[in-house]
Amino acid sequence: MILLVQTVVLGLLAGGVYALMSSGFTLVFGVMKVLNLAHTSTIVLAAFLTWWVWQRTGLDPLLAGVLVGPVMYGFGWLLYRGVVARVQRIDHELTLVASFGVATALGGVMALVWGTDAKAATPSYFNSSFHLGELVVPTAQLYACGGAVVLLLGLYGLLRGTFVGRAIRACSADRDSAALVGIDVERTMARMFAIGVATTGFAGAALSVLYQFVPDSHYVWIGRVLCVVILGGLGSFAGAALGAAILGVSEALTSSYVDTRWATTVPYLLIVALLLVRPQGLLGGRGRADGALA
Repeated sequence: MILLVQTVVLGLLAGGVYALMSSGFTLVFGVMKVLNLAHTSTIVLAAFLTWWVWQRTGLDPLLAGVLVGPVMYGFGWLLYRGVVARVQRIDHELTLVASFGVATALGGVMALVWGTDAKAATPSYFNSSFHLGELVVPTAQLYACGGAVVLLLGLYGLLRGTFVGRAIRACSADRDSAALVGIDVERTMARMFAIGVATTGFAGAALSVLYQFVPDSHYVWIGRVLCVVILGGLGSFAGAALGAAILGVSEALTSSYVDTRWATTVPYLLIVALLLVRPQGLLGGRGRADGALA
């Protein structure tokens, strides 16, 4: 019984980080109806920036991730203004291709700057754990998940309780109507996209502590992020959180009770089986117009 509880706890801790990694992706899709394939590249970029700060200053990498967040916000704003907005004026569907191009370019730049060797940030608590009776909770996973949950709650509060959030929700529902009531749609879109990229700051910090990474790691993580948002329902914020928890727990259960080699396979098979029954995802029943808010 203790093994089952231990496995579920570890899966939920991983799921918290998966949820943060996916939140910006599903926010962008919920408002813009665009699959931003560069999202996980920005997560890896944030991981490299966090690792670099940790190497140079010794600052705790998870705290460094909080500082990297505003940097990623600025990068997201420039990415939207310089690439996404320009491409959308030509053809909305080209944004998918453009984002893939950005992901490939970022991978090349990161390889030139930091090399292709695997990196990882190892703070002092990297190998420590909390003990609750027979239950062992790894400190790094707990801190990463705790920070992810705080940021997710903050993002939810931003969307629900601020003018910027209300403007984003209005644009998600109907951009023309939002413009008629005085909302600067283009500015709101830029802010929204930048906020989505800003979430990768702490997500990248968590990645740098919990996993080894290389410039091409985004190819691995885009699969997990897509699984989370498709499982929960494309564009559903709450669905992303639920999908992340399910993915994290299913991976942990597969590793413990089946084989670690199947850990990244069985969850995807489960997702395919679910989508055969409910193709819109677990929380994707409502229209996509309110996807960023669900």
